[in-house]
Amino acid sequence: MSIFRHSGNPYGVKVTDSMSMLEAIKAIGIIPFFENPVRGYSIEELTPPGFWLTDEQLGPWDWKVDVVQSGEIVYGKFLCGGKASFATPEWYAHLRNWRLSQEKYKPSREGKKVLGMIGKEGSCTARQVRELLGVKKSKADSVLAGLMQGTRIVIGDIQRVYRGPNLEYKGWQTASYCTPESLFERPEEEFGPWKIVGTTLKCNCTPEESYSILYDHIKELFPESSDNDIKKVL
Repeated sequence: MSIFRHSGNPYGVKVTDSMSMLEAIKAIGIIPFFENPVRGYSIEELTPPGFWLTDEQLGPWDWKVDVVQSGEIVYGKFLCGGKASFATPEWYAHLRNWRLSQEKYKPSREGKKVLGMIGKEGSCTARQVRELLGVKKSKADSVLAGLMQGTRIVIGDIQRVYRGPNLEYKGWQTASYCTPESLFERPEEEFGPWKIVGTTLKCNCTPEESYSILYDHIKELFPESSDNDIKKVL
């Protein structure tokens, strides 16, 4: 059900193109792509039905390419048990602070191999992961999803794919993966009298405090949501 059919639209945001999608993510801070246990808390529900995926347009599925390429947003499968999600670096830092402290989110043996490849190459594709591990697509996707849930990697770039004799674009996309640090951790730099302030994914709080900050943020936006539903998202 669209959020436009019930109350609770935080900040009154509406997603109708790539720019408004970017602004909605920045306003809310951290948000799943698709419907989830917290009613109204998704890009899908912030998008009027006529702007969602139709025969005439690709909607948010395509707009996310521009959002990711803006360099302002973290994108990957890190909320709702491994579903597509968006966050600003500031809010992602809290999720990462908590996830890195949890034993269940530590990388698997295959995940460590993928991290090793990314450490050498800077990024990787799903095809490269399949070749590295000698596995089928489903297994490679599972390993990548586990690393994204563990906040070890993110989707660093998405490219539109044009196919056929007329090079048509019908929503086919290819993604590359990298560490969040490589995208969002930059030291302060000085250029003559100017100083460019760096960004960081580090938090000045405990993992438990980060979890509480995330929990309270969602509860404030959607006060009718249950404790269990918020836990399912996080």
